[in-house]
Amino acid sequence: MRDEGSANLLRLIASIAERDVLRYTPAGIPIVNARLLHESEQVEAGVVRKVEFEIAALAAGEVSGRFNRAPLGAVMAFTGFLARKGRNSKGLVFHVTNLETQPSDTDTGAQDGIR
Repeated sequence: MRDEGSANLLRLIASIAERDVLRYTPAGIPIVNARLLHESEQVEAGVVRKVEFEIAALAAGEVSGRFNRAPLGAVMAFTGFLARKGRNSKGLVFHVTNLETQPSDTDTGAQDGIR
């Protein structure tokens, strides 16, 4: 059951820094793992702050094919949620559920790159 009061939604403008080969789970679900690179300027406490980071990401199912075909370095808007990398892990991975291309003059996160 989904509880809208505890939303876990991430939208990130980033580029694809690295991507593994498309693989399939034992159940036949296509999955691709990648690393996304985000760079932007954000305002925090009235001060402009430069933000740069890489985040582990994966796409499963239908979106994995589109993710796999996107060119490396392509700036895109990624939507999805965060989850632990594994049952006993404290690390997070960004599960991409949708991606959209961005205009070529968009950097990897102008002002509103992270929501």
